[in-house]
Amino acid sequence: MPNALSRDVLWGASAADFARQALGFTPDPWQEAALSTTARRGIWLCSRQTGKSTTAAVLGLHTALYRQDALVLLASPSLRQSAELYRKVQTLMGSMDRTPALTEDTKTSCEFTLTGSRIVCLPGTEATIRGYSGVSLLIEDEASRVSDSFHFAVRPMLAVGGGRHVQLSTPFGRRGHFYDTWSLQRPGWQRLSVTADECPRISREFLDAELIEVGEWWFRQEYENCFNDLLDSYFTSSVIESAFTDDVSPLFEQLDEIAGFGSFITSGGTT
Repeated sequence: MPNALSRDVLWGASAADFARQALGFTPDPWQEAALSTTARRGIWLCSRQTGKSTTAAVLGLHTALYRQDALVLLASPSLRQSAELYRKVQTLMGSMDRTPALTEDTKTSCEFTLTGSRIVCLPGTEATIRGYSGVSLLIEDEASRVSDSFHFAVRPMLAVGGGRHVQLSTPFGRRGHFYDTWSLQRPGWQRLSVTADECPRISREFLDAELIEVGEWWFRQEYENCFNDLLDSYFTSSVIESAFTDDVSPLFEQLDEIAGFGSFITSGGTT
């Protein structure tokens, strides 16, 4: 039986082992990958109710417990949503054999006595969140619905400390930073995807009933990780994309080579 010191060394090195042994939480395969990676950036494209927020809460708690003076930021479209994620962190702490001692404990933040680390909830408003620096872990929950202005305002907080950035969300149309990060396959990101039918806790019977009740558009977005066109779009993205071709040269590709055209423009000539 490992002693407390060797156990803490093991748990500190592996968030997945910490989840299993300290929290009694058995990760699904994608959650195991999310908790075990050393990648500094991660994007989790997840169906509803697949455990993405719980996984993020485990990662946030592990960082605060096993890193000295760490700053963990929980960001969501609203403070209420960030506070819900923080409540998952508090629930996980309550499941431990020994609840970690806290120097500060409010509804939206806490500070750990042993490590001096903090977990802080943020609202999804760019104008009110500036000022944090040296962030160890930034968790963007429901990232597809977090505004681009907020996203670009929090990114510099990771610059000095070399912190980790995780975006997790269901899709919300073909727009915004979350869609761009996923669809453009930018380098350096751990990309994880889990649909509802890949989650062992969601029954086929439930999904069949949902498809009938909510319709294919909503079902594909909420449960199958599809970045749908917006419902109010006049033209679908496939129609717009089909209007472009590389087979036709631009009509005015070589205007600067037309005799006299350049001097005509610079002299202010008119037709």
